[in-house]
Amino acid sequence: MACVVSLYRPLSLLAPVGVRRAIVCRMSLDMRAREVFASAIEAVQPDIVMRRGLERTGDTLLVNGRSFTLKNNLHLVGFGKAVLGMAAEAERIVGDHLVRGVISVPHGIQETIRQHGKDQMLLKDGSRITVMEGAKHNLPDADAQRAAECIKELVSTLTENDMLLVLISGGGSALLPAPVPPISLQEKQDVTRRLAGAGATIQELNSVRRALSILKGGGLAHCAHPAQVVALVLSDVIGDPLDLIASGPTVWTEVWPEEIWSILERYGLSSSLPVSVKEVLGRSAPRWEESGEQSDRAAHVLNAVIGSNSIALECAGRRARELGFRPVVLSPGVCGNVQSVSRLYGLLARFACSRDEPPPELPAEILKLGPETGVESWDLCRAMQVLGEGRGEGWGATCLLAGGEPTVQLTGKGRGGRNQELALRVGLELAGMELPPKGPLFLSGGTDGQDGPTEAAGAVTDAGLGKEARAQGLDPDGFLVNNDSFTFFSRLSGGQRLLLPGLTEPHTNPTLPCPTTSP
Repeated sequence: MACVVSLYRPLSLLAPVGVRRAIVCRMSLDMRAREVFASAIEAVQPDIVMRRGLERTGDTLLVNGRSFTLKNNLHLVGFGKAVLGMAAEAERIVGDHLVRGVISVPHGIQETIRQHGKDQMLLKDGSRITVMEGAKHNLPDADAQRAAECIKELVSTLTENDMLLVLISGGGSALLPAPVPPISLQEKQDVTRRLAGAGATIQELNSVRRALSILKGGGLAHCAHPAQVVALVLSDVIGDPLDLIASGPTVWTEVWPEEIWSILERYGLSSSLPVSVKEVLGRSAPRWEESGEQSDRAAHVLNAVIGSNSIALECAGRRARELGFRPVVLSPGVCGNVQSVSRLYGLLARFACSRDEPPPELPAEILKLGPETGVESWDLCRAMQVLGEGRGEGWGATCLLAGGEPTVQLTGKGRGGRNQELALRVGLELAGMELPPKGPLFLSGGTDGQDGPTEAAGAVTDAGLGKEARAQGLDPDGFLVNNDSFTFFSRLSGGQRLLLPGLTEPHTNPTLPCPTTSP
């Protein structure tokens, strides 16, 4: 998810001159915030990241500085929300050398893409790539398991003369379920669902999935050995840890049962696990037989991150400057419970919008939230220093950019997602401040164009949210208790605050949550 936060100052010294200045001045703060977010989305579109990741000259393919010879020996597999678009572009680039492919994508995505008129994300008629849909509501199901079995079957037949191109994006874990026997898919799904409902982080969820899977934690690369494996990754995990993205199917990772037990105990699940899960976690033997030295395995696998939060934020920053903002990147990895994250953004907004030097307790409280939100103290100090300089120099508008993924503990059965709940909570945190353009505006959105099981990517909010809601008979706190932020924003002023970019299909995170505070 990408976060955009813009904070306003009374005087604008950064606005462009001439015609462009007039155009920017006619744009509301809300419009400019949405433009900044749109640039973050565009930066991680599947076709764009694939062209950036795959460079071809004749029969030579260059990936991340390494070259490979194409000789009608290319096979392709993939899994994730953005993989359909990635596969379509890959086939355009190297399709003449492609022998066969299988990809696992979300249920209904092909029809959704057709309805949105984004045919460039679809495979052409006669494609050598088989598309298999599954994982309704981003949960592993029988269809996704069949796709995983087909992928395993394909890669297990490869030889040392073959090359395997693996496409990975957000949602890949749910689309590649292959439980370790005797665990059933339902048992593995129940454990994952209970962990997510208890508030486990994406890192913790992936660690458990990896331990209970044949293909994760390097399992896919193991099955493909001795073929050359090249994995192109559109990251949706903070910090781009390759072993955690889609649970690391091409990254050889040791599974430590003690770590898994610790996670399960942390969320009170260790005593109620299925017998099959306890059996698998109690084994001391490896999940598969060793096949050579680790260095030999590593030589046959290349993992390259071609899209991430950092890339999205870099492009968002360039667009922010074009629109008259001074961009400041806080961090690409803001995380922690959504209450702490919303509090952090609210305090930063107050710090930036203070007309005089803020009281010392304000920066102290901001720094105190650092460990809870995954932001290093020096990043917070740097951001506050830049914001303070802006106060002294009379900047116009500052756009504070951040990326990450807050954790929402489910207490209700409403509709929404991380971004919409974050926007709702930040709006309440901003109560009492001035309205835009003199006060802050906040935007939070996911770069895959969706936030949870809704058509919205997120929402835009400001200090007037609470008053506006009460005037329309809406109780924000009640919607928060029910995790029903989408219904709240849909009813509030006819849904004008919702962020509805349409299907974008990347997810660098992504999700990425995207906040924005403004002028």
